[in-house]
Amino acid sequence: MKTQHREAQVAPLLDPSTLAPFVDPVVIPQIAVPSGTLPDPEDTSARIPRYDIDIHEARVKVHRDLPATRMWTLGGAFPGVTLETKSGHAMQVNWKNNLPSHHFLPIDHTLHGAGKSVPEGRSVIHLHGGRTPAASDGYPEDWVVPGKTQTCFYPARQDAALLFCHDHSMGINRLNIYAGMQGFFIVRDDVEERLNLPKGKYEVPLLICDRLLRTDGQLYYPVSPDPASPWVPEVFGNAILVNGKLLPYLDVEPRKYRFRLMNGSNGRFYRFSLENKAAFHQIASDQGLLAAPVARTRLPLAPAERADIIIDFSQMKGEKVELRSDAFSILQFHVGRVPVQDESSLPSVLHPIPRLQESEAVRTRRLTLDENLDPEDRSMGMLLNNTPWHMPITEKPVLNTTEIWELINLTEDSHPIHLHLVRFQILDRRPFDTFNYFSNNTVRYTGPAVPPDPGELGWKDTARTDPGMVTRIIVPFQGYAGRYVWHCHILEHEDNEMMRPFEVLPAAGGPI
Repeated sequence: MKTQHREAQVAPLLDPSTLAPFVDPVVIPQIAVPSGTLPDPEDTSARIPRYDIDIHEARVKVHRDLPATRMWTLGGAFPGVTLETKSGHAMQVNWKNNLPSHHFLPIDHTLHGAGKSVPEGRSVIHLHGGRTPAASDGYPEDWVVPGKTQTCFYPARQDAALLFCHDHSMGINRLNIYAGMQGFFIVRDDVEERLNLPKGKYEVPLLICDRLLRTDGQLYYPVSPDPASPWVPEVFGNAILVNGKLLPYLDVEPRKYRFRLMNGSNGRFYRFSLENKAAFHQIASDQGLLAAPVARTRLPLAPAERADIIIDFSQMKGEKVELRSDAFSILQFHVGRVPVQDESSLPSVLHPIPRLQESEAVRTRRLTLDENLDPEDRSMGMLLNNTPWHMPITEKPVLNTTEIWELINLTEDSHPIHLHLVRFQILDRRPFDTFNYFSNNTVRYTGPAVPPDPGELGWKDTARTDPGMVTRIIVPFQGYAGRYVWHCHILEHEDNEMMRPFEVLPAAGGPI
């Protein structure tokens, strides 16, 4: 008797326009609850909270009319549970890897660090934007396997800001984040509290990311035509999720709200605006408050960038207003009709931010962003300073010194460049002749320097570097000595070696 073998039926890709829009409410991620306390490793006379967060597979309902989606999560939901603390109030987080041993998304075993002998269910969590000791930073090669725990100490000695936690595993970071492994980390402080900004239910964090879904509700991650090397250079989805919901709505009162926006996409850049073209105010960027609110009608956000905005709905009573990005509907606000008392403020001055002077820098580094096409197999390689990941560390700033990094973009893409540990300021962007650079290895500028956008004048940890431009950032290396990384936050680029380690050396006379 013959046994018949049937190929598994794969559901076709979903067209989100076939779904009823705005039928699911926006869900606010739960705040994590401590499991206990333990001595502060930097001050043993004090005790700090301990959080135990399981990293495990879960089913997440992204739309009323779709089956639940298989995801890998930080705490059983997408986004994961939110960690929240006050500036200077440290915590310990035990990230417990309870993932399956095999991945459900396509691994490219030809990528560095993703060989067939490496466990597929590995994880290592990075606090993006955190001033964190190197041992707790989530170095890409410090992953743990299912059944093991990564213990992290987060001092939170930094200004109030919207940070986020996400996986950083070497070679599969793009897959783990696409699968759902990211969540908010909020730092608060007294400076922000005194401003009387909208708070409580009037402060809404929104993680926005794009995905490709099948009609059965499951994630689809695209692959190249080569089964042995499925990596693709970028992934763009047509399903835009807001806190894990597709085309959701949010009931709002006719008053001011603070929205804390985060671009959690692998590669998509957003340009947010309100459908009715109403103006709003940006009050913060990656690393916290701006010096003053910036009025705008469109807000660009690259992958991993964050921005806090104030929208005043008081003149929109009874309206339904969409938040959009170009042709995409993101979510719909349902504005109440009944007037309410609004005691919150939008101050004209937020938080003084002295601009760093170039004279403060002890060194200027010129670093290239590179794409290399292999002429034989037509494969694409992505590099920083034309140097593979495994080569010796070449950037070794000294703790408590300031450097200028000139990021020379030789590619045809915009790259959001993120440096771990530090915050920095953008000095300017200036066009240059790329052909001349390839021919003579010299920078010949072709126009004047362009100052940063007003919304970029605060402290940053991720900077958009545009093609044919030299983007200059000025970086105080403060916090801790040790080994960290800098990389492109287009996750497909990062996984294909557009990432390099750097080492912060101890200050003279400081501890080794």
